[in-house]
Amino acid sequence: MLVSEIGTGLNGGYFMKSVEELDVFKLAHDLTLKVYKITLGFPREESFNLVAQMRRAASSVGMNLVEGSMRLNSREFRQFVGIARRSAAEVSYQLLLARDLGYVQSEVFDELYSGFQRVGQMLTRLAQSLGRR
Repeated sequence: MLVSEIGTGLNGGYFMKSVEELDVFKLAHDLTLKVYKITLGFPREESFNLVAQMRRAASSVGMNLVEGSMRLNSREFRQFVGIARRSAAEVSYQLLLARDLGYVQSEVFDELYSGFQRVGQMLTRLAQSLGRR
């Protein structure tokens, strides 16, 4: 589902079939699964530090989209999209840190970093679209 497939309902509300149909949600979910997978190989001492932070930030993108989509109007949804965008930026830095600490190979870093950058761009466009409703 593209941003243009989100419509405006009565009283300034919005409607869409399901947030899980948004391309940005699908990409964020796929990237979150990859973050969970790569962090399995991190050193044990990072379990309650970088691993937990990366997993929390990555899953926060999808969670905020789901929670925001249940709000009553597009203005409230837009606030949650902003939180999701900030979480995507947080994961991007955490990936950089993990790479520089030697926990993530460059190829994996490149894929995930560019993926979360793309998610951030998509969320910006979603927020802009919701702001016009």
